[in-house]
Amino acid sequence: MNLFEQVHDRRKTRSVKWERMEKVYGIDDASGILPMWVADMDFPAPPPVTDALRERLEPPIFGYSYICEECKTAAAHWLEKRHGLTVETEWMLFHQGVIPAMASIIDVFTESGDHVLVTPPVYPPFFSIPKNLGRGVLYSELTEQDGEYAIDWVDFEAKLEKARLFILCNPHNPGGKLWTPAELENIVQLCARHDVLILSDEIHSDLIHTGETHTPLLSVAGSEQDRIFTCIAPTKTFNLAGIQAAMIVASDPDRRLRLEQHMQAHGTGSLNAFAPVAWKAAYEQGEPWLNELLEVLAHHIDYGVERLEREAPGLKVRKPQSTYLLWIDYRALGFTEEEVMKRLLEIGKVALEPGSKYREAGRGFLRMNIACPTQTLEDGVGRVVRSLR
Repeated sequence: MNLFEQVHDRRKTRSVKWERMEKVYGIDDASGILPMWVADMDFPAPPPVTDALRERLEPPIFGYSYICEECKTAAAHWLEKRHGLTVETEWMLFHQGVIPAMASIIDVFTESGDHVLVTPPVYPPFFSIPKNLGRGVLYSELTEQDGEYAIDWVDFEAKLEKARLFILCNPHNPGGKLWTPAELENIVQLCARHDVLILSDEIHSDLIHTGETHTPLLSVAGSEQDRIFTCIAPTKTFNLAGIQAAMIVASDPDRRLRLEQHMQAHGTGSLNAFAPVAWKAAYEQGEPWLNELLEVLAHHIDYGVERLEREAPGLKVRKPQSTYLLWIDYRALGFTEEEVMKRLLEIGKVALEPGSKYREAGRGFLRMNIACPTQTLEDGVGRVVRSLR
């Protein structure tokens, strides 16, 4: 059977996506609800990765392990081949995930009372992490132009005057937008003008759809590359979130040293025994699997967009340039978010993410994960249609 059509029962694997809906949505019983919310896939990981992990089980001893230089080389080769980005291995620092990596960067390079700038609607940790670290958060909401998100440059620069760090979501989550080279160059120039550091979360950068191109921020930074921290990982690409591994790319040696010292002090610079194994196998042998995945996602996106708009009049669905997430605009239906969520859970028995989770700029939208076997997708889209038509 096609790997991407296999249906696996994840309910007894301690899956957040499948087993935490009662807590997240405040319901008593989620056993009949289809989860299409958390951004992990219902596809098996690439066979070379699972084979490598099985091989690591022998001998069955899981003591302290180190991260081999081959992992850095594998990542460097991947970035060069997939994105045309040349990165020195000495610029790389391993971390236990993109979210903890972001926390380390914010903790080291901002102080209590400093402000971090974000552009909602955007991934919630972008504003929750700074808040939890005692930093202020500045919001420059994205505008909508011809159905696409864009930066309000006047407001963005005004907020930069008070910021120490800007967090960029590249590609954008939840909208699936790919920032253009011109937009990225402008971000770098404005941040340089106001002496603002940039954290670029590029975890979705391998999930780029046919005819589209991801532009790494570093590739347009020129002489300003030292103010940039790029976070990447194979975990989103190859469905390995539970492996907990990521990397910070930082070209400035002094800032990299400060980060490394912080990570050593907090014990966040080491990986578990399985992470380097999965990392190396994914980047060295996972490309055929990824190419097939992207074909599947292209079909799923077309199917989801077409059917949702056809069978639930009033819905508008942004066709993402990247990611496996649909950003569904239901504002024309006239429902409140509370009404929409109630209908989804009670009528359709399907769990999507409410747009307000991504700040007020996301209200009126839903985020839907379509990285699942075709029969699951068709079932899920049907549930959404029944809820909202």
